[in-house]
Amino acid sequence: MVSTVTSYTDSRNRAWVGTGLDGVVRISAGGYYGTGVLLYDGRAVLTAAHLFSGVSTAGATVHFETAAGNVDVSSSRVQVDPAYDAAGGNNDLAVVWLSSSAPVAADRYQLYRNSDEIGQTMTLVGYGKPGTGAAGTLTSYTGDPIRQKASNVFDADMATLKQVFGSSMGWSPLPGSQLVADFDDGTVAHDALGQFLGLHQTGLGLNEGSITQGDSGGPAFIQGQVAGIASYNASLSLGAVKPDADGLANGTYGEIAAWQRMSYFQQWIDQSLRQAYPNAPTKPEEVLKKVPEGNSGTTYAYFLLQFTGMRSSDNQVLSVDYATRDGTATQGQDYVATSGTLKLYPGEVQAVISVEIIGDSTPEPDEVFYLDVTHPVGGSFGPGVVTLTAMRTIVNDDGGIFG
Repeated sequence: MVSTVTSYTDSRNRAWVGTGLDGVVRISAGGYYGTGVLLYDGRAVLTAAHLFSGVSTAGATVHFETAAGNVDVSSSRVQVDPAYDAAGGNNDLAVVWLSSSAPVAADRYQLYRNSDEIGQTMTLVGYGKPGTGAAGTLTSYTGDPIRQKASNVFDADMATLKQVFGSSMGWSPLPGSQLVADFDDGTVAHDALGQFLGLHQTGLGLNEGSITQGDSGGPAFIQGQVAGIASYNASLSLGAVKPDADGLANGTYGEIAAWQRMSYFQQWIDQSLRQAYPNAPTKPEEVLKKVPEGNSGTTYAYFLLQFTGMRSSDNQVLSVDYATRDGTATQGQDYVATSGTLKLYPGEVQAVISVEIIGDSTPEPDEVFYLDVTHPVGGSFGPGVVTLTAMRTIVNDDGGIFG
């Protein structure tokens, strides 16, 4: 559970099912647990790499709590960022691949891709140990992990603290890769980043919170998109300046916490997901425009986007926005609606957009849905063209005759 201003029994701190947070999951591995978040493809859960330090990456279990019920899904494999640096707290990310599709009722999330997070309010969600800012982690709590939420403000790039603390800070965050927030109670005395960096912001009142043990890997959302992944918290002091309420890294006021920054890591995440898509087309003639629905779970319908122009430079990143749209097929019943931004990174000239098709055993007519692609950045669709639209047919494979 997240450490909050009021007790974990306060209903305002609960991340209830059916409130848009059902893609925040609990991950168990090697006798330990942390938090994760289901990404936009419905098969990959993003979390913190350090959850798997010293434990086998085989046999991880992902626990979903949704409005349709609870379900455990085993992992097929875990992919840790190859640049993960435990000592420095850098690249603390891992992708947990599910052995089967996630529950349809679980929310899927896009990444927050803009680099304007600093100064913005975010919502942090996790299964960490309960606690309050005044007392810290509730060590006597023996109940099941509870999904909680709170708010905070991304105050700065974590690397700016290293510039102030120098060698007295025992780790070296990569500039631009981590976001930091402090746990405020409305007082100057516990305003850690106000005292260390001159960033005077004394909190969000009863909505303020921070991370505790077990929240590692949990998301911080901006506008419903994943802007950060919870990595660690710390109690810092600088000479006589000691903002932490008790001097321990246990979720009290005056501590700081760090999140891995999604705008910094989006290329690694996107490309990891693309490389794992099963049977994804690599050329137009391989694209299936008619997709069997299956009897359960979800399967993928793919849309292949290709860039045929010239980049202005080798390092130029291209992008388009996309969104699904109902035809005779209905989102939530026949397919999982999705919308977001697709980026083509340097060296890429094509990529697929995946849409999950929901399987069932009900005889019904074939149905169609659409994908609209808009707002090209770094290229164009041609003179006067503002939207590209493609259609996919969901093929009934359950029998029945329809006229």
